[in-house]
Amino acid sequence: MLEHVELGRYPFNAIDADMVRQVIHDLPGTDPVTWASAWLAPAAEHAARAETAEAAGDTAAARDAWWQAYSCAFLGRYPAPNHPAKAAAYDRVLEYFARAIALEEEPSERVVRQFAGRADEGSQVAFYVRRPAGAERPPVVIVWGGIDGWKEESYVLTRGLTAAGFATVHVDMPGVGEAPVLAGIDAERIWDPVFEWIDGSDLGDSQIAVLGQSYGGYWATKLAHTHADRLAAAVNWGGGIHITFQPDWQERSRHASSYLMDLMATRARLFGGTTFEDYVARCPELSLLDQGVLDQPSCPLLLVNGKDDLQNSPDDMVLALQHGDPKTARFYPGGHMGTGPIMPDIVKWLKRQLATNVS
Repeated sequence: MLEHVELGRYPFNAIDADMVRQVIHDLPGTDPVTWASAWLAPAAEHAARAETAEAAGDTAAARDAWWQAYSCAFLGRYPAPNHPAKAAAYDRVLEYFARAIALEEEPSERVVRQFAGRADEGSQVAFYVRRPAGAERPPVVIVWGGIDGWKEESYVLTRGLTAAGFATVHVDMPGVGEAPVLAGIDAERIWDPVFEWIDGSDLGDSQIAVLGQSYGGYWATKLAHTHADRLAAAVNWGGGIHITFQPDWQERSRHASSYLMDLMATRARLFGGTTFEDYVARCPELSLLDQGVLDQPSCPLLLVNGKDDLQNSPDDMVLALQHGDPKTARFYPGGHMGTGPIMPDIVKWLKRQLATNVS
């Protein structure tokens, strides 16, 4: 954990490092109750400071304190709220995040749309919308994260898109956060209400791209094919496609050293399970090769990852290049998701694909 802190790595990349070092130093264990409590204590302290600053009319100080409160609460529910203590931390995540974005300089809003789910599914899709200040009909990038970094985290990590002139829509992929469905062979249905909302909004005439991060890159590749007529571009940043979902890769990656804790339990939660066996029994159905998706037409698709990824197979992107329409790919140094100027490179690529509306 301290190595991640010193290198500014996720999940400690958007929080006060000195405070994190102290919490880790004092941490007696990582069981869910101990872990959540350790982070919710400083979260509450930051929230109290934010309330005081708001009451005094100091918007900037209040906003910064709310962001720190959110960041602490996020660590409290990390990597997934698979215990009541971590679920309580996730409740604080949503509360503190809402208070933080309410004070943002860029216009932001939370949108909830009805979802025609099945009997065992939810009935709503929730997402955040952020618009670049002063832009008229900016192009839109729909963004989501992976198994542990959700729509709130994607909002924080993709500010460069807003600075480049894109409006962003942040949603949870299937099986995480507030998503109404678990992962499955047709779970891309949850994006349909998002597209419908965009169509009826002031962004309705805009070009649309999608960006899936980490495990969520899988869904970007799928949407690039299944929703090719709706999209101007798609980016898979670190996600699996076929090889990643095979039992032999899962066996190799179940103890990936790049992941801090509970990797298999967090993956299994995508399908409603808790164990490695639960996950391996279901994940092969996600294969885009076996589904026949890879050989369908796609929108322009960018595939990026670290060349030494131990969580999701880099060979998946090589496989994708051998099927369907030609694609763009780039491997970076390092492990999962790579290291280097990856987000700036993604922004540049998206600007080229959606060039008509981006200054």
